[in-house]
Amino acid sequence: MKTFDTVAGLKAHLKAHDGLTKGFVPTMGALHQGHVSLVSKAISQCPVVTVSIFVNPSQFNDSRDLAKYPRTPEKDLALLSEVLRESDAVFIPPVHEVYPEEDTRTFDFGDIDKVMEGAHRPGHFKGVAQVVSRLFDIVEPDIAYFGEKDFQQLVVIKKLVTITGSRVQISGCPTVREPDGLAMSSRNMLLSPEHRIAAGIIYRSLRQSEEVFRKEGIDAAREFFRSGVESAGGFRMQYYEVADDINLTAVSNPGDFVSGRNYHICTAVYAGEIRLIDNIKISLE
Repeated sequence: MKTFDTVAGLKAHLKAHDGLTKGFVPTMGALHQGHVSLVSKAISQCPVVTVSIFVNPSQFNDSRDLAKYPRTPEKDLALLSEVLRESDAVFIPPVHEVYPEEDTRTFDFGDIDKVMEGAHRPGHFKGVAQVVSRLFDIVEPDIAYFGEKDFQQLVVIKKLVTITGSRVQISGCPTVREPDGLAMSSRNMLLSPEHRIAAGIIYRSLRQSEEVFRKEGIDAAREFFRSGVESAGGFRMQYYEVADDINLTAVSNPGDFVSGRNYHICTAVYAGEIRLIDNIKISLE
């Protein structure tokens, strides 16, 4: 693999591979096996793969969250060196390479950036859209790979591609989980030992709440989930919603499902001061 910290250097590398299918995995670093699964899928489909490592300041609505976001560049490069090939690249730019001038663009996503994460993190998806569209312009990928753990982000990015007329194909990849069910996340390394031991309660409660939703609707399922995760001590539910994968329209019971759409139970939970998100797809059978 080759490593670049400038747009010009990366573009020169990619130009040397013109005509080949190019894959792209954008990350914010602090890599784990969930990221590796994205990279592995990209490698299986694309002769040339670029992995970016960039902690994007514009998608953090809380400066304290930005400051404490884990940064492990040496470990990240070592991990990537085990899977990437000679034709592949790692892009680790400083902020001024991604944003040579202030990015003031806005995007009309309708309501999908205003619910769930958008409601609790104002401006977050504007920042996501800015950096993703900017990175797409730099890398010019044929296929870009995103994890389904960030379900709402995936929906927003698919909408972004439609809005901008980008030719990139978006590939959503399954959530990778720890043995106890906790969704792999860079933020997991910030958990206290006590919270990490108990954090599997989030996934277990999500799974158990699906049956409650089917039988009793969203209010009963939300209370069941809240009671479950908060019984572990030190955990606090922020939101719990069931939404579709097109417009993120919230539903109250399975009778509200629209044919042809997939539905996910989505949540955000605080473990102490660390905010974790997760979701599961509801079986329509």
